[in-house]
Amino acid sequence: MRSLSEIPDLAGQGEAVCAALRRQVEKLGLSIGDEPCWAGLSFVETLDPFSQEISLVGTWRGGQRYGTVTFFPDGRIFAEYQVLLPHPAKAEYYVEAVQVWGPPEQLRGDAVIAEYAR
Repeated sequence: MRSLSEIPDLAGQGEAVCAALRRQVEKLGLSIGDEPCWAGLSFVETLDPFSQEISLVGTWRGGQRYGTVTFFPDGRIFAEYQVLLPHPAKAEYYVEAVQVWGPPEQLRGDAVIAEYAR
């Protein structure tokens, strides 16, 4: 069973994830300040029902925004963090969240854009 101590440089990878999430927000011309904060995560281990492999899932909750980060057994990462701010260029849309994924040294990402309910 994989544990937090078995992920090389977990804190370094975590700080890189936080920075990558903030960069995705900044690419839109928005800011969420110093969120997310690596120290604000709580972790659980989850078992994939198909592969039977253990992933580590960290959750940010209790602050203004909610988010998760998953460290998969093969080294990949997926993280999503709420933004919940108006889209800077499209009045009828808002930025729901940002996501980053991939290996720690090559995180890519994108924003999740949603339309306001009418």
